[in-house]
Amino acid sequence: MCTLERKGNIFILTLTGPGEHRLNPTLIDSIQSALTQVRAAVTTTSASSSPAALITTAHGKFFSNGYDLSWAQSSQSRTYLMDAKLRSLVSDFISLPVPTIAAVSGHASAAGFILALSHDHLLMRRDRGFIYMSELDIELILPAWFLALIESKVGSPRARRDLLLRADKVTADVAVKKGIIDSAHDSAEETVEAAVRLGEDLVGRKWNGHVYAQIRMDLLSEVLDEIRGDNGTSMRSKL
Repeated sequence: MCTLERKGNIFILTLTGPGEHRLNPTLIDSIQSALTQVRAAVTTTSASSSPAALITTAHGKFFSNGYDLSWAQSSQSRTYLMDAKLRSLVSDFISLPVPTIAAVSGHASAAGFILALSHDHLLMRRDRGFIYMSELDIELILPAWFLALIESKVGSPRARRDLLLRADKVTADVAVKKGIIDSAHDSAEETVEAAVRLGEDLVGRKWNGHVYAQIRMDLLSEVLDEIRGDNGTSMRSKL
């Protein structure tokens, strides 16, 4: 599922194994449990926290290939559960009192790209993998909260069009040019190393984590509103 490793003030959350890391309740619960551990480790009082940063990465060819649709499509209740759990996980990322960095080590598709976008910074390997919003190709309707998150993180209307209305498979170097990610690196290892350097930089600023989280929540308030207002109807219409 996933592991959580601490190196000084840097936490590294890794989706483990060679599979596609499709987002089902089991994997989402595992990631959410890791975030709970990070939150507990850095929180000192209700008004203060220890400086730290979180990096999320993955083993294998995929960062995450999106929702586990084969699991969800067996019943409507599974669809609702999976959607609700991902909304809860993204809310936890937005409220986490540390800077967060996605070190995208392979393909990040659909909900897997949404998972990456839930981080403050997005780094990606250039030798393998792409960003891909596959919903147009597989005839699924995007939830409103997906769109809100993409709009808040991808500034260029053309870049959003190409992601959503062309279903482009965007490589790292192109994603840098379009302003979708922060930087591209030559391998998975170099991507994680760059993420660690960035994390150390951010930790060195010694920001109050609760203040940081509150600013992030205010910045992404429209995303949080859509997450809270989504009762699963968008997933029902898709599946």
